[in-house]
Amino acid sequence: MSTAQTSTQAPPYSLARPCRMEDVPQWDIETDVVVIGFGAAGSCAAIEARQAGAEVHVFEVAAAGGGSAWWSGGEVYVGGSGGTHVQKAHGFEDSTEDLYTYLMMAGGPGADAERVRLYAENAVAHFNWLERQGVPFKGTYLPGKWLEPMTDDTLLWSGNEQAWPFSEKAKPAPRGHTAQFKGMGGGKILMEKLCAQAEAVGAVAHFNSRAIGLIENSKHAIVGVVVRIDGAEKFVRARKGVVLSAGGFIINREMVARFAPEALACTQVCSGGNDDGSGIRMGIGAGGAAIHMDQFFATVPFFPPESLVKGIFVNARGERFINEDAYHGRVGHYVLRQPEGKVWLLVDNEIFGRPMIEPNIKVAAVGETWDEVEKELGLPEGSLVHTVTEFNRHAAEGEDPLLHKAATWLRPLTEAPFAALSYCTADLNAVAFTMGGLHTLPSGEVLDADGQPIPGLFAAGRTACGLPRWGEGYSSGLSIGDSTFFGREAGRKAAQG
Repeated sequence: MSTAQTSTQAPPYSLARPCRMEDVPQWDIETDVVVIGFGAAGSCAAIEARQAGAEVHVFEVAAAGGGSAWWSGGEVYVGGSGGTHVQKAHGFEDSTEDLYTYLMMAGGPGADAERVRLYAENAVAHFNWLERQGVPFKGTYLPGKWLEPMTDDTLLWSGNEQAWPFSEKAKPAPRGHTAQFKGMGGGKILMEKLCAQAEAVGAVAHFNSRAIGLIENSKHAIVGVVVRIDGAEKFVRARKGVVLSAGGFIINREMVARFAPEALACTQVCSGGNDDGSGIRMGIGAGGAAIHMDQFFATVPFFPPESLVKGIFVNARGERFINEDAYHGRVGHYVLRQPEGKVWLLVDNEIFGRPMIEPNIKVAAVGETWDEVEKELGLPEGSLVHTVTEFNRHAAEGEDPLLHKAATWLRPLTEAPFAALSYCTADLNAVAFTMGGLHTLPSGEVLDADGQPIPGLFAAGRTACGLPRWGEGYSSGLSIGDSTFFGREAGRKAAQG
């Protein structure tokens, strides 16, 4: 801010335009590394930067640390190297190559092989590191299909590991490792421990502090950040680097409409309330490239009870379109893009239940025959009856040649009465968060449009585009695994200056 600027003039910087170093009136705070955001990525970046000997200041817009990870299930997706000690204790062997193959498939067309390889080879060591930071894991195994453990158990199947096509390429193993917490919401204990550890090793945390612009020198290297604390603008010098870890952009509906408009169909968001895209916007303003901005996690959680997995989804043509034993987020994406926004889950009397998350789900049709259900839904004559008849014929033989649903979940739908649960767009209560973000090296450096690092600028977590970058391949725990692991990488690299 120049001395010539009057109080009525807009400052010469914004989220989209860095402040020039010559416009800085004074340095109010000086440190080695600045971390923007005190969530999963930010806390781990702060820990590693401090342990590398750097002075660290963290600026968090909320009144406390934790970020969106605080509101999560607290699952970390790890494995490989033969398995974590929890996997091994319950008889699961998990090779690095299987984990690598699975993550490459989960990353979709834009999977980053270098990033995936680094994570696959070091995921077990990372899990051990999290334990050393004080994150508790009970060590027990919870079989079955769950959104999150309702218990305080650790190990669960949290993705597409056992579902086609993933199971054909990589040997399945449960890799969701959940922080010990009774009931849903284990992210609280995970983030309590990580934020406390960051402060314990000497990171200085500033709360109610909003980053409003980066600061660059004449060579366009990032040398600091402007923050607003208690209504006053403070100029913070970062001698070695700035780590952007301010979350994604799911609550910024203008950004969602611009980059990921399909996510607007989701009425709920996975966010602590501050995923406004500010970190991404600052990175873009400094010349950073953003990638996979159209990708998002979406789910229409239809289980538990897991008996509903034995039902079949059909669309307005009365046709199936997904193997229902896939991860609920993968199913969600297929549901969202069906023609006319019409989708129903067909169940019979034996497996009928109301989803735990949606106990008041609309029952769109009930009948003593599938023909009656078809007529009540207004589907083309014979379409649903043909689909169910063919499904039942193959299911009785333990097969699903059309969509490859695993035999465990195959059962003919023959016990009347029959019902159709509505997953039509008008009745959906879908949940989403964004996956796109700044293009970075695995070590955290933000890259420009030419693939060159921007000096002094780093990013991790959902501000960056990390391991999760394809909505159809997401697994629970992948975001926290990615954020904590690559937050550490960014913190270490930033500390080097």
